[in-house]
Amino acid sequence: MENYFDIIFSQVNITLTVLLIILLVYWIFTMVSGVDFDLDFDLEVDIDTAVDVDGGLEGGNLDFEDVANAEVDREHVHNKRSRELKWWQVVLIFFNFVGLPFMFTFTFWIFCWWLISVLATSITYSYDNSFGYILVLIAIIPALILTKVGTTPFKSFFKHLNKDGDKETDFLGREATLLSTISDNKMGNAQVLADGNPMSIYVKSLDGSELRFRESVLIIKQSDDKNYFYVSKNK
Repeated sequence: MENYFDIIFSQVNITLTVLLIILLVYWIFTMVSGVDFDLDFDLEVDIDTAVDVDGGLEGGNLDFEDVANAEVDREHVHNKRSRELKWWQVVLIFFNFVGLPFMFTFTFWIFCWWLISVLATSITYSYDNSFGYILVLIAIIPALILTKVGTTPFKSFFKHLNKDGDKETDFLGREATLLSTISDNKMGNAQVLADGNPMSIYVKSLDGSELRFRESVLIIKQSDDKNYFYVSKNK
């Protein structure tokens, strides 16, 4: 048992071990307290407007949580000017860092990376020499592949949950207040009160008519890709 601890907390593996412990503490604290630490990163995702942006906005900046819960297909990773996404954005999408809650995928990846690194350095007895560092770096690639394979089945599960892990709220038929002016095919935001909590959703005008900022609207139906709602003027 002492030998296992020596390997896990060796100079080669200690960084990943500590990071994994921090992530485990995060998940335990989240489950016990119900408090989630929202990530305030912004991730630019440019997507073809012909598919209604699949992430919620037309070529703009999306909040990281929106991106982390958006379903983006590989054929959509370009915008209306045919400019491809940056390589790291494509990597995030391909390995399910986009399409699933980020922290879920990130934790899965770190665990795979840590496990492969510990096993590799243990088998080769390189957990206390420079060759071990090389194995840890190489382990990134198979860890990403395992993450892709291991997290893909969870897509259908998370697709029916909101970002907080609760059952998806039914917005249809509810009144909402526009947070931006929309018309034609332009997408905007609206605030709706659901279960006593104000929530922000993406909306489009049902018939293309102009609906102004702060105007009261009625949520009619959801888009086929489930990324936004069609609204009409609340008479």
